[in-house]
Amino acid sequence: MIDDTIHQAHSIPVSTTVNYKVGNEKLVKVLEGASTHLRTLLDRQGRPDGALRIAVVGGGCSGLQYKMDLVDGPRDRDILVSSNSVNVVIDPKSALFVSGSELDYSDDLQQGGFKVSNPNAVVTCSCGESFAA
Repeated sequence: MIDDTIHQAHSIPVSTTVNYKVGNEKLVKVLEGASTHLRTLLDRQGRPDGALRIAVVGGGCSGLQYKMDLVDGPRDRDILVSSNSVNVVIDPKSALFVSGSELDYSDDLQQGGFKVSNPNAVVTCSCGESFAA
């Protein structure tokens, strides 16, 4: 049995305003290979207006690593960058680490996937998945 007060609480409209900033390719630039692959992935998921979220998190053998997810759009405080016909969203903390980076894609069997070329990485590991800044 559903309690009416709980049901009414769930029917209250929630504000959908998202406060984000707009960045440019000086923060992150998406190269053609990544753009093509990203558009394909977003279309397959039914998110043609979606974005790739890039985050920098602790971990990996060099101390920091990239985390990437497909999302519907920016969240509060995110930075939205449109590059090469796709959108990328980055949280402000991660933006400090990726500024000036380029995102590419390789379909190589062993080292394939999205690759970030980051000028801020002073140390990278041999697997290419983590870095230190």
